[in-house]
Amino acid sequence: MTAPLRVTDLTRRYGRFTAVDRLTLEVGPGEIVGFLGPNGAGKTTTLRCCCGLLRPDDGEILVAGASLLDEPRRARMNLGFVPDRPFLYERLTAREMLELIGALYDVPGPMAQERSEDLIRRLQLEEASGDLIETYSQGMRQKVAVAAAVLHDPPLLLLDEPLGGLDPHGARALKDLLRERAARGLGVLISTHLLEVAERLCDRVVILHGGRRIAAGTLGELRGASQGTLEDVFLELTRESEPGS
Repeated sequence: MTAPLRVTDLTRRYGRFTAVDRLTLEVGPGEIVGFLGPNGAGKTTTLRCCCGLLRPDDGEILVAGASLLDEPRRARMNLGFVPDRPFLYERLTAREMLELIGALYDVPGPMAQERSEDLIRRLQLEEASGDLIETYSQGMRQKVAVAAAVLHDPPLLLLDEPLGGLDPHGARALKDLLRERAARGLGVLISTHLLEVAERLCDRVVILHGGRRIAAGTLGELRGASQGTLEDVFLELTRESEPGS
């Protein structure tokens, strides 16, 4: 099966500052990959490059086999993206927002409606689904953003700190949704600072520091002979990568 995401030697600069430096990573079919790193490590820049919001200075990004540079429309149709600060049309209701997304991605009307109703139910938006999004809490907005990202059922889902604002029930619903997508052979790349969540949810993790990949693998591979938690491994690896360490 084609990998949902393959990134090779990705580089992105802002003037003289290199935010992402020759990064290579892959999300395989059925994988949930955690994307970890300290603040400013380059995670958000990477995700924005992978969804086409930022143009890389170098490197290649393939989304379900489609080059983001050479086949941008096809590549973007193959992904869903939940940014750290989602943009939503606040004068629409959740149902109207999902209807719009379905039309933008050419999802047939009956299928879009069926998927919308399922997502509204699963993400516990039923009571507020007829209210304007401008009245929603942060957590409710996050749920709408997730529903919009998966409505067209893309091979790849990119999420940047998606658990922010979610209560325990909402977080559990989202994690169950991600696991089900992985079980169907779809790919997920999730950036998070919640290391316990990454430890329980992700099949592999990629750790970024200073724009460079400093480690990648399963928790067992990263911790080696030690029995430390992902937090222990993360702190040790990022400390070793500090200048002068």
